[in-house]
Amino acid sequence: MSRIVEVRNLSFIYEDGTQALSEVNFEMDEGATVAILGANGSGKTTFVHHLNGILQGSGTVMIDGLPVTEKNLREIRKRVGLVFQDSDNQLFMPSVIEDVAFGPMAAGLSQKEAEERAIAALDRVGLAGKARKAPWHLSAGEKKRAAIAGILATDARLLVLDEPTTFLDPPGRRALAALLGTLPQAKILVANDMDFARSLTHDAVFFDNGTIVARSPIDVIAERFGW
Repeated sequence: MSRIVEVRNLSFIYEDGTQALSEVNFEMDEGATVAILGANGSGKTTFVHHLNGILQGSGTVMIDGLPVTEKNLREIRKRVGLVFQDSDNQLFMPSVIEDVAFGPMAAGLSQKEAEERAIAALDRVGLAGKARKAPWHLSAGEKKRAAIAGILATDARLLVLDEPTTFLDPPGRRALAALLGTLPQAKILVANDMDFARSLTHDAVFFDNGTIVARSPIDVIAERFGW
């Protein structure tokens, strides 16, 4: 099994001088799912924003053996799909199908090819019947699935989901977990919802003060840190 993420000695300081990450080391294999746990402000989101080059600190970040550097960003962003905590920050086109087709078109596909990929991705997430709707007419759960469809349409190999159950009711959380469980891609879940995280993985890391202080089965981390 090949290594899909390899991070070595990653550090990052924001412009205001805040040390957000300090010497972070992390790796995961193709097809694996890992939960990223820790208190607010511990560095979780800063960390995952390095995986597709939104942020770039010191150290080394590799995706599929490819360094996350300026010259590789277009290819990296084909391979790593980030699902934001608030789907309204991700859905911006007049219709759902246009949103989902945006990534493939940006990657150079024709409109026809991009729409074909979008339709297939929407069908995969159960939203084929909503393709022509405006995104703001979708429920919170449907918006989350539309955002995931946009990533599936690019053939991403790694899904990074930042607090994916935010704004979802219990049926929406269960439906999202069921969907993610059917997807073969590697997944990183930044999560405070432990039941949701447990439903998808046993492997977790715990961030504290900008570094990973533990990597263990999720129940061990929950007990150790009172999570």
